[in-house]
Amino acid sequence: MNNSRFPISLHILTLLDDAKGALVSSEYLAGSININPVLVRKEIMNLRKHGFVDSKEGKGGGSFLAKKVADINLGDVYKAVKNNNVLGRSKNEPNPKCPIGKQISQHLNSLYNDAENALIDNLSTQTLADFAEKFK
Repeated sequence: MNNSRFPISLHILTLLDDAKGALVSSEYLAGSININPVLVRKEIMNLRKHGFVDSKEGKGGGSFLAKKVADINLGDVYKAVKNNNVLGRSKNEPNPKCPIGKQISQHLNSLYNDAENALIDNLSTQTLADFAEKFK
C-alpha cells in the first residue's frame, strides 16, 4: 500500500473497540500508533465524516465508535481513506509514437482497477469485529 491512512485508521478503530465505548483521547491513540496526535485527529475527522466514529470535544473529551463493530466493513473503511491506487501511478507520460507507450496507460489503468477491486472485495468480507477478534 502506498500510504499509511488505512493502517492508521484500522489501528484507531481497533483501539476504540477495545475501549468498549469509553472516550479515548487522540494523545492515547497517537501513543499506541507512535505518531503525532495531529495526524490522529485528521484521521478521526475523516472517520467521523464517514460515520465510523464520533467525538466529544473539550476537556475529558475523546472519540468512540459510532457503529457496532460488526457493522464496520473493512472495505468501506479502505474506500473512506484511500487517496491513491494501490499500485500507484507513473509520473511520466509515455511516448505516444511508441506502439507500447501509446497504449500502456489504458492497460495499466485496467490492471490497477482490477487489483484495487480485488482488494476491496477481500476487505469487504471482513468487519472490524473480525479484525479486532485477533487481539483477544
